Amino acid sequence: MNPQIPLHIRTLGRTGLQVSQAGLGCGGNSRLGLAYGKDLAHAASVVRSALEMGVTIIDTAHYSQTEPAVGMALKEWPGGRQGLVISTKGPYLDPEGKLLSPADFRQNLEKSLRDLGLETIDIYLIHGLSLPYYEACCESLLPVLERAKRDGKIRFLGVSEAFESDTRHELLQRLVQDDPWDVVMVGFNLVNPSARERVLAVTRAKGIATLGMFAVRRGLIDEAHLRKLLERLVERGEVDPGLLASGDLMESLDLKGVCESLSEAAYRFAAYEPGLDCTLIGTGSAEHLRQNLQAIGRGPLPESAQKRLAELFGKIDSVSAQLQES
Repeated sequence: MNPQIPLHIRTLGRTGLQVSQAGLGCGGNSRLGLAYGKDLAHAASVVRSALEMGVTIIDTAHYSQTEPAVGMALKEWPGGRQGLVISTKGPYLDPEGKLLSPADFRQNLEKSLRDLGLETIDIYLIHGLSLPYYEACCESLLPVLERAKRDGKIRFLGVSEAFESDTRHELLQRLVQDDPWDVVMVGFNLVNPSARERVLAVTRAKGIATLGMFAVRRGLIDEAHLRKLLERLVERGEVDPGLLASGDLMESLDLKGVCESLSEAAYRFAAYEPGLDCTLIGTGSAEHLRQNLQAIGRGPLPESAQKRLAELFGKIDSVSAQLQES
């Protein structure tokens, strides 16, 4: 058994759902280890470990092929899904890039229910939606979700943004003006905190729940990766070149002696952002998850560090922190 790690309990906006401030994200680069050749049993063991550590919200997705692992873990978990919040996401485009028909969209939802072994999914999100498709999704696919909600198959409706390509949150800035959506999944991290004013200010006022993703991506794993990301920002004229000249980035970021690693700083930065209800952690192993949960448990970054990060990166909105993005 993995002893529990003290985590704050948050309310997910107007949904009223109570969740741990950190949730398990089953997608990302790791996909619970499946991306590294691990099997379904391993992936399910990571989910169980998360629950043992005190995580109460699990976010998975149709595309990540981790729904069966979550279902396996829930089946073996004492008490089943009682006290847990299960979130998953379905695609809105077919393999050819065309908008799914309502029938196909509904079929994916039904498959998620089967793979998860659930009669009801707490949160179902349209996955990675982009602004050009928003109106069409509202017209064609939203009615499917509303019907599923009336039928008791889902409890709350949401949308996740395509943060790698929509780093300025164009989709969510439009979407949060509408009423149907209970939950949004938004990209937020220390090198691109633009959601603070563009999204979170509105969701807080309207009671829309927020799930934070991209707290850590490859550009925020360690100092070497951050330097590569900063080189791109320097080329664009968005960061002072003097920052790269520093021999110790952690010291220049005012994080020396505050955090043991850059990834710790990144998780603490996101997990205590006002208006961000829950920060998702992607992982391929229980030990990696434990390290990140313990980092969050150390509390928010000192005010001096937050001020320094705001000075350096507060206006940046052109990157998601994935090194391979253009």
